[in-house]
Amino acid sequence: MGGVEGASEGRAELESALLVAVPAAEAAVGGHRARLDPSARDGVPAHLTVLYPFLPPTEIGPGVLAELSRLFAGAARFFFTLDQVRWFGESVVWLGPADDSPFRALTELAAGAYPSCSPYGGVYTDVVPHLTIGQLGSPDGTSGPAELRAAGEAISPLLPITAEATEVTLMAGPAPGRQAGPPGCWQIMASFPLWGRGKRALAD
Repeated sequence: MGGVEGASEGRAELESALLVAVPAAEAAVGGHRARLDPSARDGVPAHLTVLYPFLPPTEIGPGVLAELSRLFAGAARFFFTLDQVRWFGESVVWLGPADDSPFRALTELAAGAYPSCSPYGGVYTDVVPHLTIGQLGSPDGTSGPAELRAAGEAISPLLPITAEATEVTLMAGPAPGRQAGPPGCWQIMASFPLWGRGKRALAD
């Protein structure tokens, strides 16, 4: 999944993630993600990750869905702007929000409610909200450094992209790093509206 790089190979065969989809970004990044981000082939839309990995799908029943619905119903929807092309080293090119604090707050909210689900398995000391454009090592072998740079340069003039976060989406599918599943193998399990009062960011 774009935004789930670094997955360990010891995880369950199927896993899940909580994310904020960004349909407003698809026109700018969709074609590049289709070539350069394996999660796009898997059916994951342009997004910023809230919590990955989340619980194994076999552990997500009606009770968990109800808990998630209550959890995110208390969070306010918010507007945000993607205004910068950035990099993790030279291996991942991504779009960053002008203010990432609302996304950090969503991650803290979800991780606090599910302490067994450390963001990215606890691999990173700082979890940076980002929308992945592409990363090295795509299945078709087309995502080399030059292709990533070209994608970033092509998208930069299309910025800023303004959108509104109105819900958190739960998706599930095969764990990255294992044998690729069929196209579209990651599926939406549920969506949880953000119903908190006002349009302010969670961190306000």
